[in-house]
Amino acid sequence: MAEAFLVVASAGLLAEKTAWLRGLEEERRASPHTLAAYERDVRQFLSFLTGYHGRPAELADLGDLKTLDLRAFLANRRRDGLEAKSLGRSLSGIRSFVRHLERRGLASSAGPRAMRAPRQGRSLPRPLSVPDALSVAEEAGALAFEPWIAARNVAVLTLLYGCGLRISEALGLSGDALIDKGARTMPILGKGGKTRLVPLLPAVHAAVADYRRLCPFALGSEETLFRGARGGPLRPQIIQREMARLRGALGLPPSATPHALRHSFATHLLAAGGDLRAIQDLLGHASLSTTQGYTAVDSARLLSIYEDAHPRARRA
Repeated sequence: MAEAFLVVASAGLLAEKTAWLRGLEEERRASPHTLAAYERDVRQFLSFLTGYHGRPAELADLGDLKTLDLRAFLANRRRDGLEAKSLGRSLSGIRSFVRHLERRGLASSAGPRAMRAPRQGRSLPRPLSVPDALSVAEEAGALAFEPWIAARNVAVLTLLYGCGLRISEALGLSGDALIDKGARTMPILGKGGKTRLVPLLPAVHAAVADYRRLCPFALGSEETLFRGARGGPLRPQIIQREMARLRGALGLPPSATPHALRHSFATHLLAAGGDLRAIQDLLGHASLSTTQGYTAVDSARLLSIYEDAHPRARRA
């Protein structure tokens, strides 16, 4: 993989950087997105070292890299506005490059290994309100010209909100899924190959049955349930695009994404008195701490209601 950008560094260091990227591409099968991100991160680090030492970066600068050097780089990037997630990825790219040098006997990775990634604050789920979540599922078919595509969009979004599915789980359903209209639950193969049972509401059965009736393609067990316009498997980007159109039509915020419907499923269950452990099982979370994020959302909502409603809490 050719050097994509000019970096003020020694020829030997640039050659090793090119060899490292080629190895990621050919041996590790890294995606183009990962390659571009790692190349950019290491290029920025080498440029930083050039300014840090007052001369072009050399192999020796990475030969015995200290945590102090890495802290200085991350502090510099933080001043540029990078958040913890991006800083952690930068550190990951540098570690990978130094490990490449270590395998070639040119460096020690002890310093980068000892450096802890910046702590990332856990972002809270951003659910829709109950009326907005219902509106999304009900209005999803209004923007499509083809009746079967309108029914498909309604069915997919109803599954996300009605069953708490990830979009990949909904689009991965086989063609014979939900044929039994009397079934009250459905097994879902989720992350990590773990299977969980999710509830099936009458609204879910009705939406899928309507789509199945209108779909012009055969829905056999060997193929996916939801199809694109030409009959192939439905891609997540199509549903994300439809959700973006719904946001504009319904005046919803940018946080109203397909995944927000899964968040809404959990938050609305919790607000109605649902047990946290049961919600964990329904969502397929491996750790209860992940599900507990919804308690913070619900607490914030209740506090907002209190501040708006209680006479003593109202601000003048």
